[in-house]
Amino acid sequence: MNAPASTSPTQVTRPGFIYFLGRVVLRPLFWVMYRPRIIGRDNIPAWGPVLLASNHLASLDTVIIPTSATRPVQFLIKASYFTGSGIVGRCKKWFFTSIGGVPVHRATGRDARAALDAGSSILRAGSVFAVFPEGTRSRDGKLHDGHGGAAWMARDTGSAVVPVGLIGTGTVKPLTHLLPGRPRVEVHFGAPLDLSDLEGVPDGKARREITERMMAAIAGLSGQERSGSVNATSRD
Repeated sequence: MNAPASTSPTQVTRPGFIYFLGRVVLRPLFWVMYRPRIIGRDNIPAWGPVLLASNHLASLDTVIIPTSATRPVQFLIKASYFTGSGIVGRCKKWFFTSIGGVPVHRATGRDARAALDAGSSILRAGSVFAVFPEGTRSRDGKLHDGHGGAAWMARDTGSAVVPVGLIGTGTVKPLTHLLPGRPRVEVHFGAPLDLSDLEGVPDGKARREITERMMAAIAGLSGQERSGSVNATSRD
């Protein structure tokens, strides 16, 4: 699938040492705390650009996906984490830059396009980029309609699109899996979506179809009920 290239080049931020150190530390720690059940990890292509499209239930999601994936994963992160002042602000900026975070403003227009361009640049560099098509986390537990940005990046870069279904991250507490009968966190990586039939389809129609296939696949993996509307209940 080909689409017009971005009108302005965006510098690619790659994960630094702190990211890989964090993975080494957090993987065993999360296994002890949550004992996540990870299914389909081999569905992530071993090389080339990959767009992970996931449901979003809690802040834990941005950590559980990178620690479960076979390759380094980069995310969009609120721009406010990069702009703080003083020692704390500089430390936050250094940390989130080190893990390859991409700052995003809660806005539309130019800021939103800049975030999409940054994500596309990461994908063109052959890396793995994760997005939550719902935009924000679900407070009611339902899967809300996806926004078009993820489909735009997929179409713009020709990346493999791997749906991700998270289960239990919104309600689980550390170590509760040790109690009899308590559910565990589950991370389901689905097979890459087949989008080959959308070659030559007009961009707008193709993006809508990609978004629908993406959300349908996520629903199948997460078992969530689809709300049929965009997510307007969360400001996270």
